[in-house]
Amino acid sequence: MKRADPPPPTSLEGQFLIAMPSLREGPFARSVVYLCAHREDGAMGLIINHRADEIDFTQLLVQLDVVPDGQEIRLPSRAEAVKVLRGGPVETGRGFVLHTADYGGADSTVKIADNVCLTATIDILRAIARGTGPAHAVLALGYAGWSSGQLENEILANGWLTCPADPELIFDEDLAHKYHKALAKLGVHEAMLSSDAGHA
Repeated sequence: MKRADPPPPTSLEGQFLIAMPSLREGPFARSVVYLCAHREDGAMGLIINHRADEIDFTQLLVQLDVVPDGQEIRLPSRAEAVKVLRGGPVETGRGFVLHTADYGGADSTVKIADNVCLTATIDILRAIARGTGPAHAVLALGYAGWSSGQLENEILANGWLTCPADPELIFDEDLAHKYHKALAKLGVHEAMLSSDAGHA
């Protein structure tokens, strides 16, 4: 398992971005994004509360030939618990697994925070199917990406709230309430948020 180079001091890496109500439409509406990387040249994150309704994890394992057709009924309970998420609008055919640090696929796993890692190879799917994968994981299809300065500008324009990430919330299976739970970490409720930026 490798550790990415330390982020700059102003980095939001390993934090949550919580969409403001002004983001009413599109892939980021009512989204909670876990920021996996934030450097001077841009940022990358995964939406952790939007389910890919049309895709089931066990069916995906069959489609990718990780398990033979008909064998999915023998999968361990950990595999059945993995949720497939719409991770963002970029490269929606690519899969990214956010998981607890009890699994490390050598060079393919990047540690983001104390108990949050990212692996983007099929090896982790095979490990989950065998029952040797991480205790908790979510599979995100696609990701959210920002060019240099773009995310900072969106935050200044009142598009996002930020707060320290909570691994429990990342892996919480109750997707419908993740948005409210993330806001609650800041002590706010959706009704308290104005969609207009305040000006002094």
